[in-house]
Amino acid sequence: MLTLLHTSPVHGPVFDALRDRHHPGLGLRHLVYEDLLAAARSEGPGAIDSALAAVLTEAVTDGATAVLCTCSTIGGAAQAHTARLGVPVLRVDRPMAAAAVAAAPERGTVRIAVVAALRSTLAPTTDLIREEAAAAGRRVDIRAVSAGGAWERFESGDRDGYLDSVARSVDGITGADVVVLAQASMADAADRTGTALPVLSSPAPGLRAAVAAAGDAERSAQDV
Repeated sequence: MLTLLHTSPVHGPVFDALRDRHHPGLGLRHLVYEDLLAAARSEGPGAIDSALAAVLTEAVTDGATAVLCTCSTIGGAAQAHTARLGVPVLRVDRPMAAAAVAAAPERGTVRIAVVAALRSTLAPTTDLIREEAAAAGRRVDIRAVSAGGAWERFESGDRDGYLDSVARSVDGITGADVVVLAQASMADAADRTGTALPVLSSPAPGLRAAVAAAGDAERSAQDV
């Protein structure tokens, strides 16, 4: 079973729709812990380690063969539990980061603009991109772009206002090879932009990678 760990209930329907479109018949289990993001924002990701460990342990006990963390702020902290749990714990934004690094193969340095509505997401996302760049032997120039005022709209339930605000931030970007939407909740903003730049989001590639990891884990278990 593939389990998805969210820090907002808005993500469940998004990933269910992706499942229905690209992975019909796949069983998904959604866990929502909004308090994990709140604690990580106020105290740092390290402060949630014990709570996160308990959540992930319970997921595995309940049958998860892989866990996909859809929150970019805590994704790295979640992934760190993979070895202890014995099942893959994936962060949703890693495939997106790898794609961003590969976005301009003809250039010596890939210029990447990272757009975030939540400041706590910027450092984990840029660190992940640098990690992927090092693995690929690529140089990157990363610019952080804050979608000012967008998160307040998200928290108030104004989804259209949130996405429009993100899209406006994307449309103001110049001098980049690719734009990365740092949060899974931003994905639909890509359809509202007028930019000619490629705009990458995390849900579809992240789910695809998690489906593959869950399948591999299940096959390995059957071979034992």
